[in-house]
Amino acid sequence: MDIVLRAIVAFFFVFLLTRIVGRRELGSLEPFDLILLVMIGDLVQQGVTQNDFSVTGMLLAGGTIAILVVLVSYGNFKLPWLRPVLEGDPIIVVQDGEAIKRNLDRNRITHEELLAAARLQGLASLDRVQWAVLETSGSISFIERERSSG
Repeated sequence: MDIVLRAIVAFFFVFLLTRIVGRRELGSLEPFDLILLVMIGDLVQQGVTQNDFSVTGMLLAGGTIAILVVLVSYGNFKLPWLRPVLEGDPIIVVQDGEAIKRNLDRNRITHEELLAAARLQGLASLDRVQWAVLETSGSISFIERERSSG
């Protein structure tokens, strides 16, 4: 039972840690970020199993984490009021071609990263952007201005 309780604590610790660290897509992780994730995983595993290398300990810890993932996913699906806590909200980072510095700073996104994301979506500059939204997944969606016919 001790392993189950530690797995629950570890799950919520990692969940809170990922919410604090911020949004990043797995595809855009820097090598350092990836190494930190592996290190955190190893440290959490040691805290959960406390040198219990048994199959039973592995099944209890893994099963507990899996059940918690399903419960959080189900809560996110069934309880709309819980979504902002679990996922966060999309954040507008560009409006009418102008970057919103406060929102970029709060999410630790540099202007260069924003421009790179725009280029990846085929936009040469932000001048043509009506809105850019930092999605809860960590990706940035760009909505172009409607072209005036004339």
